[in-house]
Amino acid sequence: MSNYHIKHLEEYYQVYRKSIRDPENFWEEIAGEHFLWRKKWDKVLDWDFKKPEIKWFEGAQLNITENCIDRHLTTKSDQTAILFEPNDPNEEAEHITYGQLHKRVNQFANVLKEQGVKRGDRVCIYVPMIPELAISLLACARIGAIHSVVFAGFSSKALATRINDSDCKMVITADGSYRGSKTIDLKGIVDEALKSCKGVQTVLVAKRINSEITMKAGRDKWLQPLLDKASYKCKAEIMNAEDPLFILYTSGSTGKPKGMVHTTGGYMVYTAYTFKNAFQYKENDVYWCTADIGWITGHSYIVYGPLANGATTVLFEGVPSYPDFGRFWDIVDKHKVNQFYTAPTAIRALAKQGVELIQKYDLSSLKVLGSVGEPINEEAWHWYNDNVGKSKSPIIDSWWQTETGGIMITPIPYVTPTKPTYATLPFIGIQPCLMDEEGKQLKGNQVDGRLCIKFPWPSIARTIWGNHQRYKETYFSAYDNMYFTGDGALRDEVGYYRITGRVDDVIIVSGHNLGTAPIEDAINEHPAISESAIVGFPHDIKGSALYGYITLKDAGESRNHENLRKEINQLISDRIGPISKLDKIQFTTGLPKTRSGKIMRRILRKIASKDTSNLGDTSTLLNPECVQDIMDNAL
Repeated sequence: MSNYHIKHLEEYYQVYRKSIRDPENFWEEIAGEHFLWRKKWDKVLDWDFKKPEIKWFEGAQLNITENCIDRHLTTKSDQTAILFEPNDPNEEAEHITYGQLHKRVNQFANVLKEQGVKRGDRVCIYVPMIPELAISLLACARIGAIHSVVFAGFSSKALATRINDSDCKMVITADGSYRGSKTIDLKGIVDEALKSCKGVQTVLVAKRINSEITMKAGRDKWLQPLLDKASYKCKAEIMNAEDPLFILYTSGSTGKPKGMVHTTGGYMVYTAYTFKNAFQYKENDVYWCTADIGWITGHSYIVYGPLANGATTVLFEGVPSYPDFGRFWDIVDKHKVNQFYTAPTAIRALAKQGVELIQKYDLSSLKVLGSVGEPINEEAWHWYNDNVGKSKSPIIDSWWQTETGGIMITPIPYVTPTKPTYATLPFIGIQPCLMDEEGKQLKGNQVDGRLCIKFPWPSIARTIWGNHQRYKETYFSAYDNMYFTGDGALRDEVGYYRITGRVDDVIIVSGHNLGTAPIEDAINEHPAISESAIVGFPHDIKGSALYGYITLKDAGESRNHENLRKEINQLISDRIGPISKLDKIQFTTGLPKTRSGKIMRRILRKIASKDTSNLGDTSTLLNPECVQDIMDNAL
């Protein structure tokens, strides 16, 4: 049926109209014709944004791994499912076929069962970008356990917080990981984290860097010997469509990270359908998303979306700069990659290196380029288009979030005319709208406001683990009967959307959402610091970088400010992870505050961005005099 694969603009509009006019029938058709269900649903959709409660394909039963693996075995058993490209270019790439993936997932699933993991149990996965990472997700899904992947660059404290929040009984990790020319002691980080995690009974350890590590008797087990003994056969647990598939944490603007819960049926249907269309994937294409599986992009568009379509998906362990900045293009050339999906941060870093590193490689296999994680700036868009895509591979500038599960606003390549910096049109079934601060919907074009979604889509996160109230307050309280994205956007004269960035205290650095509150909490633990405020400022490579305004307890203190800056970043690195370090640290005599004591970040953002022509009325502040002082000493 043509609705599953859209091939031209007129068809997009037809299908889009149908998906908005009659969403239940539309999604029922997509779900019924393209997936394997053990039992059909009783009801396609039941929803109430006021509660908020959303259920898709209620009463249906399935196992997502049967859709990602088993059903392809009759036709694709020998086709590569996962193409693993190691950190070291001299180490051979590994082609894991659908047949081999089936066996490896079953073996891993049997190990999990043997170690006492049952349906509904939470398993924390803290593994580098090696095949075991993708396989461990699928093994959990095979037996109905809920996986919670933590990006293997997070600190022990961040890891412990996530393990405890979702009460994981097992951690899967590796002895260590490669990152360019460095190695990281993952097992040491896990050991440190587990000092404060009482619920973890078992740690399975994959061997990757063959380092000397400490194994705790009774708790820690090497993974490979257990896999070697396990059976290749493992019946898939039959799950309900609304059973949780995974929890994935995203930075909150206040307090602890939010464990977004994604369920099975709707998530599968939506990620598969978006993958097929957003990348125009065709039989025998080689698709590569450079994200880490520790982020939602990796869950949806390295693992579940591609495999549900029987695709070949590349899993890359390394970094774009090792052994040199030509590594991405070397991989595209070597594996004849057809679809390439990366972040604006990577594009900007690569653009700085000049085009000689691109010209050495044959990129003629590329058909589609994608951008994800933050809005792409115009300069990077043109560089990507001209030098990588040679002006013939359309760029899909895709907007979506951890909470949305799948791509929400994007051009469809060879279908939607692109426009630099614009995510263009809503994906099929998505009903965006722009709201003003008073809660009124902005009609017509050439308007900008706050981006909301009016109607549920199948892969919307259902709740925050253990805290439904927070889910309601964060996403459904700002505007009546709407999902509020936290992003601002504008709609141009033809109805194209451009995302203008966060409107809350979350800053996107190198494509990663960083909540300012946890970073400030970490800084404020330093004995010399009385308070801090973090804002984003424009950065050539990262898009945004972090600027810290810090007030010392003893303003006249003669401490060495350079040492203090190092200590602050070390503290952040230990508590949250190196990704959250500050690029600029300014010591201040005070922070501008409202009469109720709220720090006026708007003013601090303007100063950090060197945009001080209009700071608005500062006379109502509690301490207006500190603004001039901060401006005089700005970095």
